[in-house]
Amino acid sequence: MERREVLKLGGLTLAGTAAARLATQSVLQPLPGANLPGTNADVSLRIAPVTVELDRSHILSTIGYNGSAPGPVLRLKEGKPVTVDVINDTDTPELVHWHGLLIPPEVDGTAEEGSPMIPPRGRRHFQLTPTPAGSRWYHSHAMAMDDLHKGAYTGQFGFVYVEGASNPGNYDEELFLALRDWEPFFTSMMDDEDDNTHDGPLLEKPAVLDTHPDGLEVGSMTYSINDKALGAGEPIRVREGQRLLIHFLNASAIEDRRIALAGHKMRVIALDGNPVPTPQELDSIFLGAGERIDVEVEMNRPGIWILGSTEKPIRDSGLGVVVEYAGQHGQPQWVDPPARAWDYTIFGSTSGKTAADPPAAQIAPEQTIELIFGKIPGGAGKFNLWLVNGKPYPHDPNIDHEFVLQQGVRYRLVMRNQTDDAHPMHLHRHLWELKEINEKKTAGVIKDTVVVPYYGRAVVEFTADQPGLTLFHCHIQQHMDYGFKALFRYA
Repeated sequence: MERREVLKLGGLTLAGTAAARLATQSVLQPLPGANLPGTNADVSLRIAPVTVELDRSHILSTIGYNGSAPGPVLRLKEGKPVTVDVINDTDTPELVHWHGLLIPPEVDGTAEEGSPMIPPRGRRHFQLTPTPAGSRWYHSHAMAMDDLHKGAYTGQFGFVYVEGASNPGNYDEELFLALRDWEPFFTSMMDDEDDNTHDGPLLEKPAVLDTHPDGLEVGSMTYSINDKALGAGEPIRVREGQRLLIHFLNASAIEDRRIALAGHKMRVIALDGNPVPTPQELDSIFLGAGERIDVEVEMNRPGIWILGSTEKPIRDSGLGVVVEYAGQHGQPQWVDPPARAWDYTIFGSTSGKTAADPPAAQIAPEQTIELIFGKIPGGAGKFNLWLVNGKPYPHDPNIDHEFVLQQGVRYRLVMRNQTDDAHPMHLHRHLWELKEINEKKTAGVIKDTVVVPYYGRAVVEFTADQPGLTLFHCHIQQHMDYGFKALFRYA
Protein backbone atom coordinates (compact mmCIF):
# COMPACT_ATOMS: atom_id res chain seq x y z
CA MET A 1 0.00 0.00 0.00
CA GLU A 2 1.28 3.48 -0.84
CA ARG A 3 2.15 5.77 2.00
CA ARG A 4 -0.34 8.41 0.91
CA GLU A 5 -3.32 6.18 0.58
CA VAL A 6 -6.10 6.89 3.08
CA LEU A 7 -7.06 9.27 6.02
CA LYS A 8 -10.25 10.61 4.39
CA LEU A 9 -12.17 11.23 7.57
CA GLY A 10 -14.61 13.85 6.37
CA GLY A 11 -17.24 15.51 8.50
CA LEU A 12 -14.65 17.39 10.55
CA THR A 13 -15.47 20.85 11.85
CA LEU A 14 -13.53 23.90 12.93
CA ALA A 15 -12.63 24.03 16.59
CA GLY A 16 -15.34 26.02 18.28
CA THR A 17 -17.90 27.73 16.02
CA ALA A 18 -17.37 28.22 12.30
CA ALA A 19 -16.85 31.90 12.92
CA ALA A 20 -14.35 31.40 15.71
CA ARG A 21 -11.19 33.40 15.30
CA LEU A 22 -7.75 31.89 15.21
CA ALA A 23 -4.86 33.21 17.27
CA THR A 24 -1.58 32.87 15.41
CA GLN A 25 1.88 33.79 16.53
CA SER A 26 2.03 35.57 13.19
CA VAL A 27 4.94 37.71 14.25
CA LEU A 28 6.94 35.87 16.87
CA GLN A 29 9.14 38.20 18.85
CA PRO A 30 12.78 38.53 17.82
CA LEU A 31 15.39 37.35 20.27
CA PRO A 32 18.06 40.05 20.55
CA GLY A 33 20.56 39.08 23.26
CA ALA A 34 18.20 36.31 24.29
CA ASN A 35 19.95 35.45 27.53
CA LEU A 36 18.51 32.98 29.98
CA PRO A 37 19.51 33.31 33.63
CA GLY A 38 23.07 32.17 34.22
CA THR A 39 24.27 32.59 30.64
CA ASN A 40 26.13 35.28 28.73
CA ALA A 41 25.33 33.97 25.25
CA ASP A 42 23.86 35.96 22.36
CA VAL A 43 21.24 33.22 21.89
CA SER A 44 20.00 30.92 24.63
CA LEU A 45 17.70 27.97 24.08
CA ARG A 46 16.21 25.91 26.90
CA ILE A 47 14.85 22.49 25.94
CA ALA A 48 12.05 21.61 28.35
CA PRO A 49 8.45 20.35 28.60
CA VAL A 50 5.83 22.83 27.36
CA THR A 51 2.09 22.86 26.80
CA VAL A 52 0.50 23.94 23.52
CA GLU A 53 -3.10 25.18 23.58
CA LEU A 54 -4.31 24.43 20.07
CA ASP A 55 -7.77 25.56 21.13
CA ARG A 56 -9.62 25.87 24.44
CA SER A 57 -10.60 22.20 24.44
CA HIS A 58 -7.33 20.78 23.13
CA ILE A 59 -4.16 21.31 25.15
CA LEU A 60 -1.23 19.00 24.54
CA SER A 61 2.12 18.40 26.24
CA THR A 62 5.36 18.24 24.31
CA ILE A 63 8.99 19.39 24.41
CA GLY A 64 9.79 22.88 23.17
CA TYR A 65 12.23 25.77 23.31
CA ASN A 66 12.11 28.63 25.84
CA GLY A 67 8.66 27.67 27.08
CA SER A 68 6.84 27.49 23.76
CA ALA A 69 6.38 25.55 20.54
CA PRO A 70 7.35 26.84 18.10
CA GLY A 71 10.35 28.43 19.76
CA PRO A 72 11.21 32.10 19.29
CA VAL A 73 12.17 33.55 15.92
CA LEU A 74 15.93 34.08 15.99
CA ARG A 75 16.89 37.14 13.93
CA LEU A 76 20.62 37.05 13.27
CA LYS A 77 22.97 39.19 11.18
CA GLU A 78 24.66 37.52 8.24
CA GLY A 79 28.36 37.02 8.90
CA LYS A 80 28.23 38.23 12.50
CA PRO A 81 29.35 35.45 14.89
CA VAL A 82 26.96 34.60 17.71
CA THR A 83 27.45 32.55 20.84
CA VAL A 84 24.78 29.98 21.56
CA ASP A 85 23.93 28.34 24.87
CA VAL A 86 21.63 25.31 24.81
CA ILE A 87 20.31 24.00 28.14
CA ASN A 88 18.69 20.56 28.11
CA ASP A 89 16.16 20.26 30.93
CA THR A 90 14.89 16.87 29.75
CA ASP A 91 16.02 13.37 30.69
CA THR A 92 17.16 12.38 27.19
CA PRO A 93 20.16 13.51 25.07
CA GLU A 94 19.33 16.17 22.48
CA LEU A 95 20.69 17.91 19.37
CA VAL A 96 19.76 21.26 17.82
CA HIS A 97 20.24 21.36 14.06
CA TRP A 98 20.65 24.70 12.23
CA HIS A 99 18.89 23.82 8.98
CA GLY A 100 20.16 25.71 5.92
CA LEU A 101 23.18 27.37 7.56
CA LEU A 102 26.68 26.89 6.14
CA ILE A 103 28.47 26.04 9.37
CA PRO A 104 31.05 23.45 10.53
CA PRO A 105 29.84 19.91 11.32
CA GLU A 106 30.71 20.14 15.01
CA VAL A 107 28.03 22.84 15.50
CA ASP A 108 25.56 21.69 12.83
CA GLY A 109 23.71 19.59 15.41
CA THR A 110 23.78 16.06 14.00
CA ALA A 111 25.29 12.99 15.62
CA GLU A 112 26.31 11.50 12.26
CA GLU A 113 28.54 14.53 11.56
CA GLY A 114 30.13 14.38 15.00
CA SER A 115 28.25 17.17 16.77
CA PRO A 116 28.35 16.51 20.54
CA MET A 117 25.05 15.55 22.13
CA ILE A 118 23.57 17.87 24.75
CA PRO A 119 23.34 15.53 27.74
CA PRO A 120 20.24 15.15 29.92
CA ARG A 121 20.14 18.00 32.45
CA GLY A 122 23.23 19.39 30.74
CA ARG A 123 24.19 22.27 28.48
CA ARG A 124 26.41 23.12 25.55
CA HIS A 125 28.02 26.45 24.69
CA PHE A 126 29.34 27.12 21.16
CA GLN A 127 29.74 29.76 18.47
CA LEU A 128 28.47 29.89 14.89
CA THR A 129 28.55 32.45 12.10
CA PRO A 130 25.13 32.64 10.38
CA THR A 131 25.20 32.56 6.59
CA PRO A 132 23.64 32.84 4.05
CA ALA A 133 20.93 35.46 4.47
CA GLY A 134 17.33 34.35 4.35
CA SER A 135 14.80 32.08 6.04
CA ARG A 136 16.40 29.12 7.85
CA TRP A 137 15.21 27.15 10.87
CA TYR A 138 16.35 25.19 13.90
CA HIS A 139 15.00 21.88 15.15
CA SER A 140 15.81 18.71 17.04
CA HIS A 141 17.87 16.18 15.11
CA ALA A 142 17.56 13.38 17.67
CA MET A 143 16.50 10.00 16.37
CA ALA A 144 13.02 8.89 17.42
CA MET A 145 12.71 5.36 15.95
CA ASP A 146 9.43 3.97 17.37
CA ASP A 147 9.09 6.61 20.10
CA LEU A 148 6.66 9.27 18.83
CA HIS A 149 7.51 11.55 21.76
CA LYS A 150 11.05 12.25 20.57
CA GLY A 151 12.92 14.11 17.83
CA ALA A 152 10.98 16.06 15.24
CA TYR A 153 7.67 14.68 16.53
CA THR A 154 8.02 17.08 19.48
CA GLY A 155 7.62 20.87 19.50
CA GLN A 156 11.36 21.50 19.11
CA PHE A 157 11.39 23.80 16.08
CA GLY A 158 11.61 27.49 15.29
CA PHE A 159 12.55 30.01 12.61
CA VAL A 160 16.00 31.46 12.08
CA TYR A 161 15.95 34.58 9.94
CA VAL A 162 19.41 35.69 8.81
CA GLU A 163 19.33 39.34 7.86
CA GLY A 164 21.56 40.38 4.97
CA ALA A 165 22.66 43.80 3.82
CA SER A 166 19.93 44.08 1.18
CA ASN A 167 16.31 44.99 1.89
CA PRO A 168 14.00 42.07 0.99
CA GLY A 169 11.37 44.50 -0.30
CA ASN A 170 8.70 46.96 0.76
CA TYR A 171 6.00 45.40 2.91
CA ASP A 172 3.67 46.50 5.69
CA GLU A 173 3.72 43.36 7.82
CA GLU A 174 6.04 40.36 8.14
CA LEU A 175 4.64 37.00 9.23
CA PHE A 176 6.39 33.78 10.26
CA LEU A 177 4.00 30.85 9.79
CA ALA A 178 5.00 27.27 10.58
CA LEU A 179 2.79 24.42 9.36
CA ARG A 180 2.65 21.71 11.95
CA ASP A 181 1.10 18.34 12.76
CA TRP A 182 0.74 17.00 16.30
CA GLU A 183 -0.13 13.81 18.18
CA PRO A 184 1.40 11.37 15.67
CA PHE A 185 0.28 7.76 15.53
CA PHE A 186 1.26 4.60 13.69
CA THR A 187 -1.01 3.57 10.85
CA SER A 188 -1.14 1.18 7.91
CA MET A 189 -3.40 3.53 5.98
CA MET A 190 -2.09 6.85 4.72
CA ASP A 191 -3.46 9.35 2.27
CA ASP A 192 -2.34 12.81 1.31
CA GLU A 193 -3.93 14.42 -1.70
CA ASP A 194 -1.46 17.30 -1.40
CA ASP A 195 1.03 15.00 -3.12
CA ASN A 196 0.29 15.35 -6.84
CA THR A 197 3.54 13.78 -8.07
CA HIS A 198 1.63 10.59 -8.95
CA ASP A 199 0.67 12.31 -12.21
CA GLY A 200 4.30 12.69 -13.30
CA PRO A 201 6.12 10.60 -15.92
CA LEU A 202 7.20 7.93 -13.35
CA LEU A 203 10.66 7.71 -14.91
CA GLU A 204 12.06 5.53 -12.12
CA LYS A 205 9.19 3.09 -11.58
CA PRO A 206 10.69 -0.42 -11.43
CA ALA A 207 9.53 -2.92 -14.02
CA VAL A 208 8.79 -5.39 -11.22
CA LEU A 209 7.33 -4.03 -7.97
CA ASP A 210 7.78 -5.48 -4.49
CA THR A 211 4.28 -6.61 -3.54
CA HIS A 212 5.02 -7.42 0.10
CA PRO A 213 2.74 -5.49 2.50
CA ASP A 214 4.08 -2.17 3.72
CA GLY A 215 5.16 -1.63 7.28
CA LEU A 216 3.57 0.96 9.53
CA GLU A 217 3.94 4.65 8.71
CA VAL A 218 3.31 7.70 10.92
CA GLY A 219 0.16 9.79 10.52
CA SER A 220 -1.61 12.66 12.23
CA MET A 221 -5.02 14.28 12.26
CA THR A 222 -4.15 17.23 14.54
CA TYR A 223 -2.74 20.35 12.90
CA SER A 224 -1.95 23.99 13.48
CA ILE A 225 -0.25 27.03 12.05
CA ASN A 226 2.30 27.95 14.69
CA ASP A 227 0.58 27.00 17.96
CA LYS A 228 -3.11 27.47 17.10
CA ALA A 229 -5.63 25.36 15.22
CA LEU A 230 -7.98 26.93 12.70
CA GLY A 231 -10.95 28.30 14.61
CA ALA A 232 -9.11 29.22 17.82
CA GLY A 233 -7.66 32.49 19.01
CA GLU A 234 -7.25 35.69 17.01
CA PRO A 235 -7.05 36.12 13.22
CA ILE A 236 -4.33 37.79 11.21
CA ARG A 237 -5.70 41.30 10.90
CA VAL A 238 -4.97 43.30 7.74
CA ARG A 239 -6.09 46.44 5.92
CA GLU A 240 -6.91 46.81 2.25
CA GLY A 241 -3.87 47.97 0.30
CA GLN A 242 -1.30 46.36 2.59
CA ARG A 243 1.50 44.18 1.31
CA LEU A 244 2.39 41.17 3.45
CA LEU A 245 5.69 39.31 3.50
CA ILE A 246 5.01 35.76 4.70
CA HIS A 247 7.72 33.29 5.59
CA PHE A 248 6.24 29.77 5.41
CA LEU A 249 7.89 26.72 6.96
CA ASN A 250 6.72 23.14 6.76
CA ALA A 251 7.85 21.99 10.20
CA SER A 252 6.15 18.61 9.82
CA ALA A 253 8.04 15.42 10.61
CA ILE A 254 5.50 13.48 8.58
CA GLU A 255 4.09 15.04 5.41
CA ASP A 256 4.42 17.52 2.57
CA ARG A 257 1.75 20.24 2.42
CA ARG A 258 -0.09 22.46 -0.09
CA ILE A 259 -1.28 25.85 1.19
CA ALA A 260 -3.47 28.62 -0.27
CA LEU A 261 -4.83 31.98 0.86
CA ALA A 262 -8.42 31.95 -0.38
CA GLY A 263 -9.28 34.84 -2.69
CA HIS A 264 -5.64 35.91 -3.13
CA LYS A 265 -2.53 35.10 -5.07
CA MET A 266 0.89 34.67 -3.50
CA ARG A 267 4.00 35.93 -5.25
CA VAL A 268 6.82 33.47 -4.53
CA ILE A 269 10.08 35.39 -4.12
CA ALA A 270 12.33 32.87 -2.33
CA LEU A 271 12.65 29.09 -1.87
CA ASP A 272 14.42 27.80 1.24
CA GLY A 273 15.36 31.42 1.98
CA ASN A 274 17.14 31.96 -1.33
CA PRO A 275 15.75 34.53 -3.83
CA VAL A 276 14.46 32.90 -7.02
CA PRO A 277 15.54 34.17 -10.46
CA THR A 278 11.92 34.34 -11.67
CA PRO A 279 9.27 35.14 -9.02
CA GLN A 280 5.85 33.66 -9.77
CA GLU A 281 2.34 34.65 -8.72
CA LEU A 282 0.43 31.50 -7.73
CA ASP A 283 -2.90 30.42 -6.24
CA SER A 284 -1.25 27.85 -3.96
CA ILE A 285 2.20 26.71 -2.87
CA PHE A 286 3.65 23.31 -1.99
CA LEU A 287 6.18 22.67 0.76
CA GLY A 288 7.97 19.42 1.42
CA ALA A 289 8.86 18.64 5.03
CA GLY A 290 11.68 21.01 5.98
CA GLU A 291 11.15 23.45 3.08
CA ARG A 292 10.55 27.19 3.39
CA ILE A 293 8.83 29.52 0.93
CA ASP A 294 8.72 33.33 1.14
CA VAL A 295 5.78 35.06 -0.55
CA GLU A 296 4.43 38.56 -1.01
CA VAL A 297 0.67 39.05 -0.92
CA GLU A 298 -1.23 42.17 -2.01
CA MET A 299 -4.23 42.53 0.28
CA ASN A 300 -6.76 43.62 -2.33
CA ARG A 301 -9.84 41.46 -1.63
CA PRO A 302 -11.65 42.79 1.46
CA GLY A 303 -13.43 40.10 3.41
CA ILE A 304 -12.72 37.33 5.89
CA TRP A 305 -10.69 34.51 4.38
CA ILE A 306 -8.96 31.29 5.36
CA LEU A 307 -5.29 30.68 4.76
CA GLY A 308 -4.73 26.95 5.05
CA SER A 309 -4.39 23.48 3.61
CA THR A 310 -6.04 22.84 0.27
CA GLU A 311 -7.25 19.47 1.65
CA LYS A 312 -10.55 19.97 3.46
CA PRO A 313 -10.06 17.23 6.11
CA ILE A 314 -6.60 18.60 6.94
CA ARG A 315 -7.85 22.19 7.02
CA ASP A 316 -10.83 21.28 9.17
CA SER A 317 -8.48 19.43 11.52
CA GLY A 318 -6.63 22.66 12.25
CA LEU A 319 -4.18 23.52 9.47
CA GLY A 320 -5.29 27.05 8.78
CA VAL A 321 -5.66 30.61 10.03
CA VAL A 322 -8.34 33.27 9.51
CA VAL A 323 -7.26 36.45 7.68
CA GLU A 324 -9.58 39.34 8.52
CA TYR A 325 -9.72 42.71 6.78
CA ALA A 326 -10.47 45.76 8.91
CA GLY A 327 -14.20 46.55 9.02
CA GLN A 328 -15.27 43.18 7.65
CA HIS A 329 -17.67 40.81 9.40
CA GLY A 330 -19.11 37.37 8.77
CA GLN A 331 -18.00 33.80 8.27
CA PRO A 332 -14.45 32.95 7.11
CA GLN A 333 -14.55 32.02 3.44
CA TRP A 334 -12.66 29.31 1.60
CA VAL A 335 -12.36 28.98 -2.18
CA ASP A 336 -10.58 25.99 -3.68
CA PRO A 337 -7.63 27.14 -5.79
CA PRO A 338 -7.24 25.81 -9.34
CA ALA A 339 -5.56 22.41 -9.42
CA ARG A 340 -2.00 22.85 -10.64
CA ALA A 341 1.01 20.60 -10.31
CA TRP A 342 3.85 22.07 -8.27
CA ASP A 343 6.80 22.87 -10.53
CA TYR A 344 10.12 24.11 -9.14
CA THR A 345 11.41 24.81 -12.63
CA ILE A 346 9.14 27.82 -13.25
CA PHE A 347 11.20 29.81 -10.74
CA GLY A 348 14.44 29.27 -12.65
CA SER A 349 16.36 31.38 -15.12
CA THR A 350 15.81 30.72 -18.80
CA SER A 351 19.35 31.92 -19.54
CA GLY A 352 20.85 29.52 -17.02
CA LYS A 353 22.65 32.33 -15.18
CA THR A 354 21.49 35.23 -13.05
CA ALA A 355 23.23 38.01 -11.19
CA ALA A 356 22.01 36.45 -7.95
CA ASP A 357 23.61 33.06 -8.68
CA PRO A 358 26.66 32.15 -6.64
CA PRO A 359 29.74 31.69 -8.84
CA ALA A 360 29.63 27.94 -8.29
CA ALA A 361 26.24 27.77 -10.01
CA GLN A 362 27.94 28.83 -13.26
CA ILE A 363 30.53 26.02 -13.20
CA ALA A 364 29.98 22.78 -15.11
CA PRO A 365 29.95 19.71 -12.85
CA GLU A 366 33.10 17.61 -12.80
CA GLN A 367 31.70 14.47 -11.23
CA THR A 368 28.31 12.75 -11.05
CA ILE A 369 27.01 10.72 -8.10
CA GLU A 370 24.03 8.45 -8.70
CA LEU A 371 21.72 8.01 -5.68
CA ILE A 372 19.04 5.34 -6.05
CA PHE A 373 16.30 5.33 -3.41
CA GLY A 374 14.66 2.04 -2.51
CA LYS A 375 12.33 0.50 0.06
CA ILE A 376 11.99 -2.95 1.59
CA PRO A 377 8.35 -3.16 2.80
CA GLY A 378 8.38 -4.30 6.41
CA GLY A 379 12.16 -4.68 6.23
CA ALA A 380 12.63 -3.14 9.69
CA GLY A 381 10.26 -5.40 11.59
CA LYS A 382 6.90 -3.64 11.70
CA PHE A 383 8.33 -0.68 9.75
CA ASN A 384 9.73 -0.19 6.24
CA LEU A 385 13.47 -0.15 5.61
CA TRP A 386 14.77 2.62 3.35
CA LEU A 387 17.80 2.28 1.10
CA VAL A 388 20.28 4.53 -0.70
CA ASN A 389 22.11 2.64 -3.45
CA GLY A 390 20.80 -0.65 -2.13
CA LYS A 391 21.84 -0.16 1.51
CA PRO A 392 20.33 1.36 4.64
CA TYR A 393 22.46 3.73 6.71
CA PRO A 394 25.20 3.34 7.85
CA HIS A 395 27.17 2.79 4.66
CA ASP A 396 30.70 1.43 4.57
CA PRO A 397 33.17 4.35 4.79
CA ASN A 398 35.96 2.11 3.47
CA ILE A 399 34.45 1.78 0.01
CA ASP A 400 36.38 4.31 -2.06
CA HIS A 401 33.66 5.11 -4.58
CA GLU A 402 30.86 5.73 -2.11
CA PHE A 403 30.02 9.31 -1.03
CA VAL A 404 33.57 10.71 -0.97
CA LEU A 405 33.98 14.37 -2.00
CA GLN A 406 37.04 16.26 -3.22
CA GLN A 407 37.15 19.81 -1.89
CA GLY A 408 36.44 22.43 -4.54
CA VAL A 409 34.93 19.97 -7.03
CA ARG A 410 31.51 20.63 -8.54
CA TYR A 411 29.21 17.59 -8.17
CA ARG A 412 26.01 16.54 -9.87
CA LEU A 413 23.67 14.38 -7.78
CA VAL A 414 21.18 12.32 -9.77
CA MET A 415 18.48 11.21 -7.32
CA ARG A 416 16.44 8.30 -8.66
CA ASN A 417 13.36 7.58 -6.54
CA GLN A 418 12.28 3.98 -7.08
CA THR A 419 9.71 4.10 -4.27
CA ASP A 420 5.98 4.84 -4.12
CA ASP A 421 6.40 8.09 -2.18
CA ALA A 422 7.70 11.61 -2.75
CA HIS A 423 10.75 12.34 -0.58
CA PRO A 424 11.95 15.75 0.67
CA MET A 425 15.73 15.28 0.47
CA HIS A 426 18.04 17.55 2.50
CA LEU A 427 21.79 18.07 2.23
CA HIS A 428 23.35 19.55 5.37
CA ARG A 429 25.83 22.45 5.39
CA HIS A 430 25.62 23.05 1.62
CA LEU A 431 23.32 24.70 -0.90
CA TRP A 432 22.55 23.00 -4.17
CA GLU A 433 21.25 24.26 -7.49
CA LEU A 434 18.26 22.45 -8.96
CA LYS A 435 18.96 21.40 -12.55
CA GLU A 436 16.20 18.95 -13.48
CA ILE A 437 12.93 17.50 -12.21
CA ASN A 438 11.77 14.51 -14.27
CA GLU A 439 13.95 15.68 -17.18
CA LYS A 440 12.48 19.20 -17.12
CA LYS A 441 15.49 21.51 -16.93
CA THR A 442 15.98 24.72 -14.98
CA ALA A 443 18.81 26.84 -13.58
CA GLY A 444 19.50 29.29 -10.78
CA VAL A 445 17.07 27.77 -8.22
CA ILE A 446 19.18 27.44 -5.05
CA LYS A 447 17.84 25.25 -2.25
CA ASP A 448 18.83 22.96 0.60
CA THR A 449 15.79 20.62 0.41
CA VAL A 450 14.14 19.22 -2.72
CA VAL A 451 11.12 16.92 -3.01
CA VAL A 452 12.03 14.06 -5.34
CA PRO A 453 8.78 12.99 -7.01
CA TYR A 454 7.00 9.66 -6.63
CA TYR A 455 8.85 7.21 -8.91
CA GLY A 456 10.62 10.28 -10.25
CA ARG A 457 14.02 11.87 -10.68
CA ALA A 458 15.68 15.07 -9.49
CA VAL A 459 19.10 16.40 -10.48
CA VAL A 460 20.98 18.96 -8.40
CA GLU A 461 24.51 20.36 -8.42
CA PHE A 462 26.67 21.69 -5.62
CA THR A 463 30.30 22.58 -4.98
CA ALA A 464 32.12 20.73 -2.22
CA ASP A 465 33.17 23.85 -0.32
CA GLN A 466 32.24 22.95 3.28
CA PRO A 467 34.86 20.45 4.52
CA GLY A 468 33.80 17.88 7.06
CA LEU A 469 31.19 15.16 7.39
CA THR A 470 27.93 16.07 5.65
CA LEU A 471 24.60 14.32 6.21
CA PHE A 472 22.15 13.65 3.36
CA HIS A 473 18.69 12.33 4.26
CA CYS A 474 14.96 12.26 3.74
CA HIS A 475 13.35 14.88 5.99
CA ILE A 476 10.50 12.58 7.00
CA GLN A 477 11.60 11.50 10.48
CA GLN A 478 10.59 7.85 10.25
CA HIS A 479 12.25 7.38 6.86
CA MET A 480 15.49 8.94 8.14
CA ASP A 481 15.43 6.84 11.32
CA TYR A 482 14.98 3.60 9.36
CA GLY A 483 17.86 3.86 6.94
CA PHE A 484 17.10 6.74 4.56
CA LYS A 485 20.31 8.71 4.91
CA ALA A 486 23.93 8.78 3.79
CA LEU A 487 27.09 10.47 4.98
CA PHE A 488 29.28 12.38 2.54
CA ARG A 489 32.95 12.53 3.50
CA TYR A 490 35.66 14.86 2.25
CA ALA A 491 38.78 13.09 1.04
